[in-house]
Amino acid sequence: MSLREALNRRITARLPLKPVRSRLSAPIVSFTFDDFPKSAWTTGGAILAEHGAKGTYYLSGGFEGRRIDGLDYFDADDLRAAAAAGHEIGCHTFSHERTWSLDGASLMDDVDRNAAFVQDVLGDYVLSSFAYPYGEASPRTKLAFGRRFPTSRGIRKGVNAGVVDLSQLKAVGIEARSWAPTVIEAMVDQVRRKGGWLIFFTHDVSDDPSPYGATPEMLAHALRTAKAAGIETTPVKHALARLTFG
Repeated sequence: MSLREALNRRITARLPLKPVRSRLSAPIVSFTFDDFPKSAWTTGGAILAEHGAKGTYYLSGGFEGRRIDGLDYFDADDLRAAAAAGHEIGCHTFSHERTWSLDGASLMDDVDRNAAFVQDVLGDYVLSSFAYPYGEASPRTKLAFGRRFPTSRGIRKGVNAGVVDLSQLKAVGIEARSWAPTVIEAMVDQVRRKGGWLIFFTHDVSDDPSPYGATPEMLAHALRTAKAAGIETTPVKHALARLTFG
């Protein structure tokens, strides 16, 4: 990471552009999937169903039906099935470019294209939750996406509690490259104590996941841990309503 990138990350994280004070009366957890690999639905969706949970799938329309770096991505039938099962579909841009590399007009054109793609498949469906591709945000993009979407999620680790920045929600990865059950357990304990909102994220779900994905057991462990702590699991858009209205 260059000095410029490191400085940008530090400034961005410390500059809340859409702050709101949490009105949660009890802790909540959300499970999210970035990019929408096919296995996030076929395997991950089945695991969520086993635990009576609904998740948020952040979709990049440009990945539809493609195989990239050994991973198969969703098709239209997967998208329809996930939405019909009650899961939230969120925006991850259409092209999955690093957002800081695009000007303001190009950013909005890309999310418009993603919205049009989803509506072509699902009909009158509104994408209300956003996640930054690669988790990369800047003050400029936080402002732009904060105006467009009720929430924007990054990958900065932590629990959303107290004054929450809706333009860069914190999250915790469930990823093979950094997997440690004790970290998941510690984060669940932290959100229980703080009465906040914990967002988990991953990508593919398989017995042999990518470094950024999870095994079925990893995902199930996080779900079991949250359930054992008595914490409700809900998609991002529903968690936002609880956060802002109590």
